[in-house]
Amino acid sequence: MAEPRHILAIDQGTTSTRSIVFDAEARVVATAQREFAQHYPAQGWVEHEPEDIWRDVLATAREAIAEAGLTAAGIAAIGITNQRETTLLWDRATGEPLHRAIVWQDRRTADACERLKKAGHEALVRARTGLLIDPYFSATKLAWLLDHVEGARERAERGELAFGTVDSFLLWRMTGGRVHATDATNASRTMLFDIHRQEWSRELIALFAIPASLLPEVRDSSEIVGHCDAGLFGAPIPIAGMAGDQQAALVGQGCFDPGSAKATYGTGCFMLLNTGERPVASVNRLLTTTAYRIDGETSYAVEGSIFVAGAAIKWLRDGLGLITHASQTDDMATRVEDNGGVYMVPAFVGLGAPHWDAHARGLICGLTLGTSAAHVARAALESVGYQTADLITAMIDDGAAKPALLRVDGGMSANDWLCQFLADILELPVERPANLETTALGAAFLAGMAVGLWDGRAGVAALTRQAARFEPAGDPDTRAALLAGWRQALARALGRQVSE
Repeated sequence: MAEPRHILAIDQGTTSTRSIVFDAEARVVATAQREFAQHYPAQGWVEHEPEDIWRDVLATAREAIAEAGLTAAGIAAIGITNQRETTLLWDRATGEPLHRAIVWQDRRTADACERLKKAGHEALVRARTGLLIDPYFSATKLAWLLDHVEGARERAERGELAFGTVDSFLLWRMTGGRVHATDATNASRTMLFDIHRQEWSRELIALFAIPASLLPEVRDSSEIVGHCDAGLFGAPIPIAGMAGDQQAALVGQGCFDPGSAKATYGTGCFMLLNTGERPVASVNRLLTTTAYRIDGETSYAVEGSIFVAGAAIKWLRDGLGLITHASQTDDMATRVEDNGGVYMVPAFVGLGAPHWDAHARGLICGLTLGTSAAHVARAALESVGYQTADLITAMIDDGAAKPALLRVDGGMSANDWLCQFLADILELPVERPANLETTALGAAFLAGMAVGLWDGRAGVAALTRQAARFEPAGDPDTRAALLAGWRQALARALGRQVSE
């Protein structure tokens, strides 16, 4: 019987679940996707129904395997990548969730986080986890569940319950409750994990009042952690790769060398810069995180998040009616000679890294009677480049090496004009991969390495294919003038005094 030569990647995201089958050349053979419901029970609250997630994972995985013309015997391993920080609590005996999952976007624990910061605990959290105290991360969400679900804390103290992020929940379900584990990247996003010692922090477990019995075992991102039940797909399949979505995209882009960087441009933007074995402590309020852990060796990354990237283009379409499709912005940007002095600061929900100002609000400035819709569209695209430049500047100021190039993915990366503007404003080559499904590809790479389908990091890096490369071609004086204009617009959005 021939050895299985395909990998099933499960990409469980915030609004949809995808399953993709890759062949031994890392090419997509089959894809299945389903969207699922979002629940907003109160202002600032976001929840998912865990059973919806589980249903869609099974359905899409089965559809993708069937579409590929395979059976379980043809799948060498399963890789899982997931929305990070989303928090679940379930019964160890039955596997049933005690509550809907609290999603990473949820802000219900904002007051609790403020109290922790005012009490002076952020320095400890930063030192151990590389994170800021924020509702974004899992620890305060888990504490909320323990305190607001009737009997949860008492049952947790008795060892009857299990906590996990989405990867851990899926692993538990797929192995029939035999394996309660997560990987080092997802653990690093909980605000409970010491990224230096690579273990759960006793100090933080005590600070957040979390019973240690709830916590999953932390495993490498690339190793066989269990086998799925034979009844799910017809035969047991090794589950051999797990990583949070942004770390998986870093792997999918082949960014294994220190100084390599990727930026994913979707609704917002997540940029990760690989710093190798050395975790870089940020003084610019970026995040230090585990990039991946392979063969027991940890690589780290500095991460910065931009709240609004593609969402600005969506606003041009749905809010202003300037466009009917996002792809029009490419043509509109080239229709005008320059930005006409128009700048957009898309602080619709505040500003993310490195500014972290929740009170900043969006603005468009520099308008004249000569301003056209094309200028506004160009300003929206340019804002993505300026925000990316701010992130890279902050990373370098923190002591990270300047990347030799930037690899991009996500929906916005299909825009050629934007990619060229990024290259010009960053003074870096920008590469766009042939396969934009880099998150799922990263999960596949991690799983395939663990079962020997691919020969380590060098083997999978050789399989990454770039579809386009954009070389910096801008004039230095023009770049300096554009960035100066951005800084003035940014100061206005932040409510600072602007010197004319």
